[in-house]
Amino acid sequence: MTPRVLIVVGFIAALGGVLYLTSERGPRSTEVPEAGTPLPTSVSRPSRPGKVVDVTFLYSTEKKDWVEAAARDFERTHPSIRLTLVGRGSLEAAQAILEGREQPTVWSPADSAVLRMLASDWATDATRRPLFAEAGEQAPRPLVITPLVFVVWADRAEVLRKASGGGAVSWKVLQKAVTSPRGWPAIGGKGEWGLVKLGHTDPTRSNSGLQALLLATLEYHGKRGGLTVEDLLDPGYQDWMKALERGVTRFEASTGTFMADMVRFGPSRYDIAVVYENLAIAQVSQAQGRWGELKVSYPALTLWSDHPAAVLQGDWVTPAQKEAALEWLRYLHSRPVQERALQFGFRPADPAVPLKTEDPDNPFTRLASHGVQVDVPPVAEVPEGPVVRDLLMLWSRVLTSGR
Repeated sequence: MTPRVLIVVGFIAALGGVLYLTSERGPRSTEVPEAGTPLPTSVSRPSRPGKVVDVTFLYSTEKKDWVEAAARDFERTHPSIRLTLVGRGSLEAAQAILEGREQPTVWSPADSAVLRMLASDWATDATRRPLFAEAGEQAPRPLVITPLVFVVWADRAEVLRKASGGGAVSWKVLQKAVTSPRGWPAIGGKGEWGLVKLGHTDPTRSNSGLQALLLATLEYHGKRGGLTVEDLLDPGYQDWMKALERGVTRFEASTGTFMADMVRFGPSRYDIAVVYENLAIAQVSQAQGRWGELKVSYPALTLWSDHPAAVLQGDWVTPAQKEAALEWLRYLHSRPVQERALQFGFRPADPAVPLKTEDPDNPFTRLASHGVQVDVPPVAEVPEGPVVRDLLMLWSRVLTSGR
């Protein structure tokens, strides 16, 4: 074979190799993502080959910062599980699950009252299996806990304390205060403060508003638990509660927004707010230098927001997703993640984790002068689902009519 032929053969072979490699790699895209195009919402990204299991975690937004911090750490050690975090208000999420608009793997509302209400609503269709397991790891278990509290401007807090007999703030005293045309002087306050401005969120859209209704109802009936539908139908109770709710200046949809507005606008907007302790912890110190000092007051009877989490028993959840979801929940219940909850103002659900530590940023030490305390008053029993549903219907149809 002549040198010229060898050169031609070599050239053809090289050209064939280039064409082969090009066809194997495929065309390289030159498109640039459009500005503002949303990125995938999944938190985890697999770092090694293998099957990835998708888990959708639908959760109440009050614990957003804690959940997102935990998810970032979880993804590094569990590359085969891809988390999608979906934050929703508890009542909105419950309705979305009931209607099939949301089909999460795991759901964690703010408290057990909403979870029980959804379980009751779900069970009205006899063809469906129960939405939640009754026992075992897949059954609802608290993730973190926080009680419902009053946040009050300091000078007004002292007036309320005295009017309540020197103890915890009473709903009956609050009702008297907000319904009196005399305003603050009716319970020993200053005339310049004007009418008593009470605030809580819309109970049909926000869990803290629902808890406020439950606590006021229980105090009226002198109960700690066992609330019944008959209690709600009492005409005297309905008149009393309707007058109380007329004293609420506005019904916000979000507890976080509501608390921020109290700090932003001061006592011209709200004198007293009913919020979660963890949100009070996050906001009370920000009022310093603006409108005065905010105090946290614990009602005589409170309710836990226990943030239960459960793997759903819906037919859209596969066995692989259930196991992956349980791994995620085990991680959230682990000691380091539970300890980190303190940084976000929550009380760990793990009773072995102490509330007071040597950390100078520990809120139960740092904010003690603002009224934040380790010990809480007696905790009310969560009513059954039908009672919760009827209370919301009563509020919508009767208690706020004529506003």
